Amino acid sequence: MTEQIQTLQRWIDDSHAIVFFGGAGVSTESGIPDFRSVDGLYNQKYAWPPEEILSRTFFDAQPEEFYRFYRDKMLCLEAKPNAAHRKLAELESAGRLRSVVTQNIDGLHQLAGSRRVWELHGSVHRNYCIRCRRPYSVESIKEGQGVPTCSCGGTIKPDVVLYEEGLDSATIEGAVADLRAADLLIIGGTSLAVYPAAGLINYFRGKRLVLINKTPTPFDIRANLAIHSPIGQVLGQIRVE
Repeated sequence: MTEQIQTLQRWIDDSHAIVFFGGAGVSTESGIPDFRSVDGLYNQKYAWPPEEILSRTFFDAQPEEFYRFYRDKMLCLEAKPNAAHRKLAELESAGRLRSVVTQNIDGLHQLAGSRRVWELHGSVHRNYCIRCRRPYSVESIKEGQGVPTCSCGGTIKPDVVLYEEGLDSATIEGAVADLRAADLLIIGGTSLAVYPAAGLINYFRGKRLVLINKTPTPFDIRANLAIHSPIGQVLGQIRVE
């Protein structure tokens, strides 16, 4: 272990109310592309910018184009949890991790075994009719063609937060309560550039803040410990007792 990892290990060993706040970088090691890196979705070429395609206005106006992009780029159902997902689930089982607060929509934390997960931007695994609220599986969306419609005739929408939509209030309240009660906050795999989600970390009142990201972030100066390495590589070295 490096000195930084040893420090992180000591702090985890001393904590019993850890909260992990994660972004797209947590899932890149599972093969899911992020948005803002050199190879991310925002740096690829489409007829429209991804942030426009993933807006509520675009979904309502051009649902067929939305679903063409969504099926191609947002549904990575073959992805498996990596070392970071698995370690966080292990820490929760050991009674050290209070919850995961994630900006990701892939469901990999739950697949790894995490039970208390606050999904700020929703999940691809939940889909519903915007008219009658009937639920639909992600498999039915992935395998379908064109715009999926309900038996009632309504359009089916993924339960993900699109641009121009607000975050779910109950999810925000739960995440804020856990952040306020945390004694250690570990932020991983995020540049903390997406608001209002990134602003939630201001509710943390604990004494130790750890930031793990492959590249430096503007928030490094606020961290008690900043580690510039892939999150799975870092958490994979942590022992859970």
